Amino acid sequence: MTKKILLSVFLLPAAMAFAQQYGGMWIPTELNEKEMKDLGMKISAKDIFNPQKPSIKDAVVQFNGGCTAEIISPKGLLLTNHHCGFGQIQAHSTVQNDLLSNGFWAKNTEGELPNPGVKVDFIVDIKEVTDPILEGTDNLTEPELTKKINNNIEVYKNSQKIESYQSIMVKPMYYGNKYYAYTIETYKDIRLVGAPPQSIGKFGSDTDNWVWPRHTGDFSMFRIYADKNNKPAEYSKDNVPYVPKHYLPVSIKDKNENDFTFVFGFPGRTTEYLPAIAVEKIMKDIDPARIAVRDVALKTLDEKMRVDNETRIKYASKYASVANYWKKWIGEVEGLKKSNAVEKKVMYEGSLVAKNPEIKTTLDQLNKLYNDQAPYALNNAYYTEVIRNAETLKLAGDYYDFVASVEAGRMDEKELSKLKTKLTSFYKDYSAELDAKVTAKLLALYVNKTAPQFLPAGFSKYKDENANIPVIEDMSKNSVITGRTAVNGGTLTADIDKAFSNQDKLIRTLKKDPIYQLYVSMKETYMKTADPQYTSMQAKIDALQKKFMAQQMKTDKDRKFFPDANSTLRVTYGKVKGSTPRDAVSYGYQTHLAGVMEKYVPGDYEFDVPKKLIDLYNKKDFGIYKDKTGDVPVGFTATNHTTGGNSGSPALDANGNLVGLNFDRQWEGTMSDINYDPRFSRNIMVDTKYILFIIDKFADSRWLVDEMKIIK
Repeated sequence: MTKKILLSVFLLPAAMAFAQQYGGMWIPTELNEKEMKDLGMKISAKDIFNPQKPSIKDAVVQFNGGCTAEIISPKGLLLTNHHCGFGQIQAHSTVQNDLLSNGFWAKNTEGELPNPGVKVDFIVDIKEVTDPILEGTDNLTEPELTKKINNNIEVYKNSQKIESYQSIMVKPMYYGNKYYAYTIETYKDIRLVGAPPQSIGKFGSDTDNWVWPRHTGDFSMFRIYADKNNKPAEYSKDNVPYVPKHYLPVSIKDKNENDFTFVFGFPGRTTEYLPAIAVEKIMKDIDPARIAVRDVALKTLDEKMRVDNETRIKYASKYASVANYWKKWIGEVEGLKKSNAVEKKVMYEGSLVAKNPEIKTTLDQLNKLYNDQAPYALNNAYYTEVIRNAETLKLAGDYYDFVASVEAGRMDEKELSKLKTKLTSFYKDYSAELDAKVTAKLLALYVNKTAPQFLPAGFSKYKDENANIPVIEDMSKNSVITGRTAVNGGTLTADIDKAFSNQDKLIRTLKKDPIYQLYVSMKETYMKTADPQYTSMQAKIDALQKKFMAQQMKTDKDRKFFPDANSTLRVTYGKVKGSTPRDAVSYGYQTHLAGVMEKYVPGDYEFDVPKKLIDLYNKKDFGIYKDKTGDVPVGFTATNHTTGGNSGSPALDANGNLVGLNFDRQWEGTMSDINYDPRFSRNIMVDTKYILFIIDKFADSRWLVDEMKIIK
């Protein structure tokens, strides 16, 4: 009896923890309007998403397939993060005209810069289509199940009447227990309008990434262009600014703690419903492996970037991309430990089993599979991260795929053209000499962290990174892949068409290439000793996870389930709030320009401040953008449940006005992808007052502010 009572005492908080949290990433057609209004929302769910008439969803777009952006004027003016537009800002930068360092502000629409290949996607409609997609799938197992579902998806998509510039995407939710169809409209003429210098847009850089208090003006501005009928069109000088169905008014009202907010965007990926064993493996094995690889790569790149301006510009975007998840994973591990995520899930699973004993069988099977998979999963983590971050090996992988395609007869002119375009873009920001050092160090890490049965024969010779550096540098110098040796009379870096002019000779040369051979030995060993086992077990895990998800939804009637993020449009809501992440540590919800000046380090790579911003601060020339403290607010935090892909998402107030631009999460709460905990989870936003202050006072671009509807 005593044991049962104690068990119920432990299980009750675990069950309540899930029932009481208002975190979540909700499909906008399935919002909990009552809860949102109880928290302070003044508008209706139909004002947020309505396929029949203009609503807030018509002002929110997915930016270039990754981030989120929003329309803030009747002339298609688009706001997103500086780090989301970083690649485009970098593409327009040279050593002589360094827009990264100096910023860029068009003086009028004629001065806005085109960005070939950049697109934005509007979501026109969302429909649940579970029944037609799962029709005829009862009792099917893999691979027949996947084939039938894919066929049903194609049948459904072909049955829908859409415009030529629209497409339909069908996505699984709840691990394939439900399906939703999204009608998408894509615009392809997107022009750069403005961006602050990175000393504002990236202030604090990697030191402050994922950290609060934060003082980063992480925003950039673009504009959507359309044809004369306001329809999507490829870039043309004859295109005109897009006239949106809806645009967001921009509020510069003061914020108060516990104000209602919601974030509308395209969160990338979460895994909130994993079993405890999976979370434990991530926390103890997978994340630490990924962190270790990126730690080596980042330190090596940073040494060179700090002393060489050309390298800094060339590698700026890539370095930021690698560092982003490196630091996120560090915070995720700490957050999972601090929030007792594994223990909480164990208790929750116990409460489920108490209600539905069949779940125990599922959990037992999952536990065994995860434990059996563990050595292969760890090798997968190290192998994939090493190949991804040793760019020379990553390049070799592209050529390996090229050779395989040619020999299989799949490489036509169209595919070859795509490959050459990809490679040309890659080589533009690649330093063979620098990456030889990165590759040498990562090879040593791989050898020292990998069990012998997963290593190619003789690979132990690479265990010393200092000894590796001259060896890999010699390979790099004698490699076609790195562009330091010619083939067919040209190098792949300087004259890619000439290098590809004789494919047979190129392939023969590649197969003798030392970098190519190094990659092949790693690839073929991995594919033989680890990948089949890892993949086979993962397929079984995925099938059981789908079953476990269905069992959770069927058994726990008190919990409100939302589907894991999968880059589809979602709404999350919460309150403006500070935090107390550790004992005796308390953070306020708002930072100010004074904090920028406190962090200012003249000439520093991360904490320099433009002279004009210093002058504006010293003169207290804040205009209408100061708050009740007399200073300009820079950033704020709230309890909105966000993740990657929410970068650039609008943060909206109770009336649907733009109050901030989401760009990050507080480091102590990055585990929210796996275990949202309102005690620690905070999203970080740039305050609209700071955005407008920079545009108006710093950039002298009042013409852009004049386009907007300002709520005072």
